[in-house]
Amino acid sequence: MRPTVKDVATRAGVSPKTVSNVIHGRVFVRPETRERVERALAELDYVPNLVARGLRSGRYGLIALALPDLSTAYSAELAHHFVEEGHARGWGVQVEETAAEPRRERELLSRARSQLVDGLVLNPVSIEDSVLADHVGLGRAPLPPTVLIGEVEQDRTDQVGVDSVAAARAMTAHLLATGRRRVAVVGAPAPDETAAARQRTEGYRQALAAAGVPHDPALEVPVPAWTTEAAVAAVAAFLDRAPLPDAFFCFTDSMALGVLGLLWQRGVRVPEDVAVAGFDDVAPGRYAVPPLTTVSFDLRGFVATTLDLLGERIEDRDRAPRRVLVPHHVVVRASTGGRAAVAHVDGRHAGV
Repeated sequence: MRPTVKDVATRAGVSPKTVSNVIHGRVFVRPETRERVERALAELDYVPNLVARGLRSGRYGLIALALPDLSTAYSAELAHHFVEEGHARGWGVQVEETAAEPRRERELLSRARSQLVDGLVLNPVSIEDSVLADHVGLGRAPLPPTVLIGEVEQDRTDQVGVDSVAAARAMTAHLLATGRRRVAVVGAPAPDETAAARQRTEGYRQALAAAGVPHDPALEVPVPAWTTEAAVAAVAAFLDRAPLPDAFFCFTDSMALGVLGLLWQRGVRVPEDVAVAGFDDVAPGRYAVPPLTTVSFDLRGFVATTLDLLGERIEDRDRAPRRVLVPHHVVVRASTGGRAAVAHVDGRHAGV
C-alpha cells in the first residue's frame, strides 16, 4: 500500500497537519520537527498522491512549461528559473519541448483541460503555427489558465515579453554610434517568419532611418531556425557572396556565439574587423572571447512576473488579459569595442 500522510505523521510523532506543512513548505515548522518529518518521509518512501489532492482541492500543484527548443542556452536558463520560481510557489513544473508544433501544444492543452496540470506557460513562435490559432474568432474554445511568453501578437490571454522593436532599435543605435554603417542582422524574417524576427528587424530598420543610414536588404540575413548551426551556415553563405560588413547584430546570443566561432575560423578579428552583438544575455556570452555585447533583461524577474500572472489567472479565469513588458538594456562588452553608454528602456504594464 502507498504510505499516507497519516502513516508519516505516526512515524514522526506529529500531526498530519504538520506533515502537510513540511511537504508544502508554506508554514514555518521548527527545524527539529522538520527533521523528524523528513526522516519519516524518506524511511517510508512517501510519494504525494497528486490525484487525491486534485480531487479534494481542484488543484494538482503542477504547471507545464512549453518551449520551442530546449537545446539553447536561453531555454536552459529560462527553464531553470521557472523550476526555481515554481517551487518557491509550491508548484511542480513539467517542462516540454514543442519544436513549434501545434500538435504538442494541443496535447498540453488537453492535459490542462483534464485538470492534470493547473496551468500552462507557452512560448509559441507565431500565432499561425500555434494551438492558439484554434482559439481565435467567433465560437472559440475557452483556454485553460495560460500565460504566453515572447513576442507573438494576440489578445486572448496574459502575456509577458520584451519590447523587441525598442530593444533592436537600441542595439542598432549602439552599433551605429561606434562608427559602423554597414550593420548586418542575423535572424531576419525567413519565409516562415516569426513575430520576434519581424519585430527585431523592424527595430533595426527604425534605427537606420533615424541615423540617416540607407537600408540595404542584402544585409538582412535570414535564418530558417534560430539555432547556432543554422546561423553559422547562413552567415558563412553570406560571407562567401558579400564583403564583410561593419557589424553583425544577431537576434539571439546562441546565434552570435556561433558567428564569433565562424569569424575566428576565418581569421576575422572581433571587434577590430567586425563587431558582433546578440540578444538575451545568456551566461556563455559573458565568457566568450571577446565577451559579447547583448540586449539584457532580468530573466528571473521575467519568470516571476509570468508565474504571478499565471497564479492570478488560475484564481480568476474571467479577468481581462494583461500584457507586461519587462525592462531591458544594452550591455556593451568587448565584442563591439567602444565605450558607448548603456541604453536603458523601461518596461510597461498594459491591458490587452
